[in-house]
Amino acid sequence: MIFSPPNPTPTRPLRAEAARVVDFFETLTPASLDRLAAYYTPQAYFKDPFNEVRGIAAIRAIFTHMYDTLEQPRFVVTGCLVDGAQCFLTWDFEFRFRNFDRRQLQTVRGGSHLTFNAEGLLDVHRDYWDAAEELYEKLPLLGRLMRWLKQRARQ
Repeated sequence: MIFSPPNPTPTRPLRAEAARVVDFFETLTPASLDRLAAYYTPQAYFKDPFNEVRGIAAIRAIFTHMYDTLEQPRFVVTGCLVDGAQCFLTWDFEFRFRNFDRRQLQTVRGGSHLTFNAEGLLDVHRDYWDAAEELYEKLPLLGRLMRWLKQRARQ
């Protein structure tokens, strides 16, 4: 495991820093990935259902892969709670599959637990979302199997 607890952080609510991060994610583009260092510490930790990395270069690679494999991906933040140096965002991630039905807008709903350092940069970014329900069920062949398994589990 590459996670280590963040450095001591301020206890004051970092609402301005959280609002800045929300704006960054909601306006994220391939070009804005050059500005990740303005939001993340050099050794920031990032984890989601598919990735666990440390460092800006590795985080950038995840977002680059997102832009390479999906059409029109974007985040819509639907909620933001700030408690001291921690923040929890709820969001909708909207996109279209590049290799499947491009007309159908897909939405993945999830949340992010963020921890800021004393300078207001992200030390930890942990995304939570259900890959089975929010992604696999939307794939043409795998989705049919996942829905069938879910139905069988309920019986």
